[in-house]
Amino acid sequence: MSDPMDVLAPEHRRLRIGDAWRDAASGATFAVEDPATGTTIAEVADADVGDGLAALDAASAAMGRWAATPPRRRSELLTATHRALTERTEEIARLITLEMGKPLVEARAEVAYGAEFFRWFAEEAVRVEGRYSIAPGGGYRILTVPKPVGPCVFVTPWNFPLAMGARKIAPALAAGCTTITKPAGQTPLTMLLLARIMEEVGIPPGVVNVVTTRRSGAVVSALLADSRTRKLSFTGSTEVGRVLLRQAADNVLRTSMELGGNAALIVCADADLDVAVDGAMVAKMRNIGESCIAANRIYVEEPVREEFTARFAERMGALSVGHGLDDGVDVGALIDEASVATIDGLVADAVDRGARVLVGGKRPAGPGHFYPPTVLVDVPEDARMLSAEIFGPVAPIISFTSDDEVLAKANDTEHGLVGYVFTRDLARALRFTEGLDTGMIGVNRGLISDPSAPFGGVKQSGIGKEGSHEGILEYLDVTYAAIDVPERHRHA
Repeated sequence: MSDPMDVLAPEHRRLRIGDAWRDAASGATFAVEDPATGTTIAEVADADVGDGLAALDAASAAMGRWAATPPRRRSELLTATHRALTERTEEIARLITLEMGKPLVEARAEVAYGAEFFRWFAEEAVRVEGRYSIAPGGGYRILTVPKPVGPCVFVTPWNFPLAMGARKIAPALAAGCTTITKPAGQTPLTMLLLARIMEEVGIPPGVVNVVTTRRSGAVVSALLADSRTRKLSFTGSTEVGRVLLRQAADNVLRTSMELGGNAALIVCADADLDVAVDGAMVAKMRNIGESCIAANRIYVEEPVREEFTARFAERMGALSVGHGLDDGVDVGALIDEASVATIDGLVADAVDRGARVLVGGKRPAGPGHFYPPTVLVDVPEDARMLSAEIFGPVAPIISFTSDDEVLAKANDTEHGLVGYVFTRDLARALRFTEGLDTGMIGVNRGLISDPSAPFGGVKQSGIGKEGSHEGILEYLDVTYAAIDVPERHRHA
């Protein structure tokens, strides 16, 4: 098998600004590592503030032309992007695994997921509609015209380096906006490859710009302070989201925020345990648990606690850990040493407070940022892992005895991204759906992400929705025109 880095030529590991691939003005670069080995796999351009503003120059210059491009043409280009990503799944997936660590099978799934955003929003591009109506009091007409908001700044995370960019870029382009994406420093290569593919399918210069940098704070702050920027979309931690919201307020920017989660997964005594165990495995272990919608706390009703725990722990213990490019690997490397140290600290804290480890719990020796699938029971309520976002392959199991009790515990968090409930009682499922303070709920399933569904949270888990029809609305302003109709023309 060829080197995964062969898919991205050295000249395309630079900044994508306007119609050029260029070095950072300072000539600076930074290293990208394989988290499974800790070795450097590439050097990419390290942009400064001037480079970021150059990207905004390009996005602003292209804005008028792209907004005026017929919706059908924008749709065709997004469809072509979907096709190209699908045809090149294997090479893209191998690059994702190399820089992010997830197993190859999951990287392939991410390519399919990310590509689907381009297909979905290709269809939405030609369905952006205003309305025309008679004013209720008569005498004039009401016309509403949707318009693209303008140049958009995207800050994307490392855990889904293709899909999180696609989820923002696709609706923006469908609406007629131009974009500047600042990918995470740990995983810039996949976004650069996406920009290259979009260039190849014919996306005009300046519409998709990519700025890689280790100086994220300064570069993004400068972009948000510039009046030409009209939209910010960020996926990441709640802490960083608060900072960006404060900065976005100065220019009253449109914002979409997909922030942290602390998902509760609830298994009721009447659940189909086969379905519940399968669903919990997906909700916990998709993407090695490095997901904002990962099950962070698993609550199991007391009558089935022992059986569910035994079956779930057996499944977790059977997962193989290794380099994501190797055959048969279920759990790849975590993104960096800081992530491993954080997770190790959360487990140690829980154990110190009385929790018991059933599976895993000790990081392996050797190179790479690995942590084994871990299951804990008897986790006390004051354990830090019940309030912190674990973001890794660690599952605390807590028992409950009533719906009111578990709803109170599930909602006792500043976050409100997603919740999961497993029950065969429809009335009970509806009670949890209405009672959980979350933007999304999985009922008898552990996978909820879908480009055709509105993704987003409540409380401090975010603002706005991504995906579905709601996703394109985040990139449109509405102009209202009151059109006078003189009396002599009303019944002509």
